[in-house]
Amino acid sequence: MEGLDASVSKDLETRLALATKDDTARGLFFNGVVAAVRVLGGDAAVERCLAASGEKKFIDFFNYPVAAFLRLAFSAAQLMGPKYGGFDGALRRMGVVATQDFLSSAAGKTLLLLASDSPKRLVGNLHAGYRAAVSYGERGVTWTGDKTGVFFMKRDFMPPAYHEGTLQAAIEAVGGKQVQVHGRQTGPLDTEYTLSWE
Repeated sequence: MEGLDASVSKDLETRLALATKDDTARGLFFNGVVAAVRVLGGDAAVERCLAASGEKKFIDFFNYPVAAFLRLAFSAAQLMGPKYGGFDGALRRMGVVATQDFLSSAAGKTLLLLASDSPKRLVGNLHAGYRAAVSYGERGVTWTGDKTGVFFMKRDFMPPAYHEGTLQAAIEAVGGKQVQVHGRQTGPLDTEYTLSWE
């Protein structure tokens, strides 16, 4: 894709090649990226990112192909990278915004209610939140302590930096402090995230 460096472009192509037409994400994630791009780069930047996605606009609770989200997010991360410490920093920021948007939706509010200010309970229920937001993948957690664990994602299309942002924002939303999230890719679409908080 135009403007991406070679390794980022190769990563995008690998992820796109593994996506099927049945792999979809909710429009609210697309709209969060578009809103962030508009603040940072204005309407011209938004037009470039929308052109990369192949879509014109998004309705929050409609489903759109994850391939379009990948193109949109990679284009936006390239554009926003200088402000957020590079490509991964921009993806991390998008993940934070995506979580904030999701948690303000009806499904997100239900997830927060079930967690009742317990980061451990929230992380334990995150697989259900992801199921409400995307059509693909498998997720779960193995606890290594009261405030530590390993969250796994299998067949998830976004790079680790994006979900480092989503997981950190989710834990912080229910009162987790000094949250640490580190992703380690274990396969083309599989990642393990070590989590800890105070």
